[in-house]
Amino acid sequence: MIRKLLLFLCMAGLVFGQAAQAQNDWPNKPIRIVVPFAPGGNTDVVARVTAQRLQEMLGQTVFVENKTGAGGVIATDYVAKAAPDGYTLLMSSTGPHTISPSLMAKIPYDPVKELAPISNVSSNAQVLLVNPSVPAHTVKELIALAKREPGKLHFGSAGIGGTTHLSGEMFKSMAGIDIGHVPYKGGAPATMAALSGEVQITFANLSDALPQMKMGKLRALAVTSATRQPQLPDVPTIAESGLPGYECIVWNGLVAPAGTPPAIVNRIAAAVQKITREPSFKEKMTEIGSVPIGDTPEQFRSFISKELARWSKVVKDSGAKAE
Repeated sequence: MIRKLLLFLCMAGLVFGQAAQAQNDWPNKPIRIVVPFAPGGNTDVVARVTAQRLQEMLGQTVFVENKTGAGGVIATDYVAKAAPDGYTLLMSSTGPHTISPSLMAKIPYDPVKELAPISNVSSNAQVLLVNPSVPAHTVKELIALAKREPGKLHFGSAGIGGTTHLSGEMFKSMAGIDIGHVPYKGGAPATMAALSGEVQITFANLSDALPQMKMGKLRALAVTSATRQPQLPDVPTIAESGLPGYECIVWNGLVAPAGTPPAIVNRIAAAVQKITREPSFKEKMTEIGSVPIGDTPEQFRSFISKELARWSKVVKDSGAKAE
């Protein structure tokens, strides 16, 4: 019995020692950041800029792999099931991480139990835009107009269940108004519909809204974030324009498979926090309509929990279902 106990302790010590050594040696091979969307989008750009600086800071190759499909669900599930060794990370986002669990009847992963938050890298707001023909120059005026003419106004979105749809549903619910929803196959078609007058209102990502605003083709009434955006300092938030508590942002944050050693998670988080405070990173985020964040794993976990609760209510109230 004593011999068996000693043998067990030796084996346990060996396994523990090997695990500790693996953590100490990390990273000793390339690190992959999986992006759940196509190249060129906001999430992809954030991932590539972050990957470049992580590579320089960690002294190891960090590359981005785009794995599209099912609104980000395929990539998210892929990383959730990957080895928890710090070599496969996900640049997660609002949709697949905090909306899909409520929107879809069944998803193949648990966003809380199977993914370990590392750091929220950045966020970008949406802009409430109206066609210039709409006789409303403020959020209060738009709400008053919608109440005078219930069902007459319509807003366009990038598709059912996305943030540009659900931000509008949240607006309707909090304002107590009746405006119709018209889904399009992407943000660009939704913006074009607002430009042509096919719909009177749209909620567009800041990066998509800026060009139209600069040309004066669409009128910005407010941003959906809790605070004003540095790119649009003169445009108020919806919250300060008559709907206190309104907030809808799209975030991009690094997560790892659950079970990834805390030492590795904390090391990556510390690097991200440093990166997001660099002037060059801030400048790049400003260009794409984003704001750097860079928080701790604990702060990011708390944020995700609140987002899951927020979107669960919005999806339930709107009656939205995945297409």
